[in-house]
Amino acid sequence: MRPIIEFCANNMHHGTDEVMQKLESNPDYDVVEYGCLGNCGECFLSPYALVNGEFVTADSAEELYEAIMDKIKELEAMDELFDL
Repeated sequence: MRPIIEFCANNMHHGTDEVMQKLESNPDYDVVEYGCLGNCGECFLSPYALVNGEFVTADSAEELYEAIMDKIKELEAMDELFDL
């Protein structure tokens, strides 16, 4: 599984631009930035991203990075489970 991590350009005021740059440095991830992901209420309130289409949010950009990594590990574990 190659995770697709999507960011909203309008959410960058929460510091998600640094999270996005950090993830972009990993060639195993597909990182995409959109002008809008259509989650305006959440976008205004806290940092968030979509990981393989699943909503991931946190209280800070640093916590968002950790939450994204946790979600990726969870998805990888599910892939391994079904590859048996």
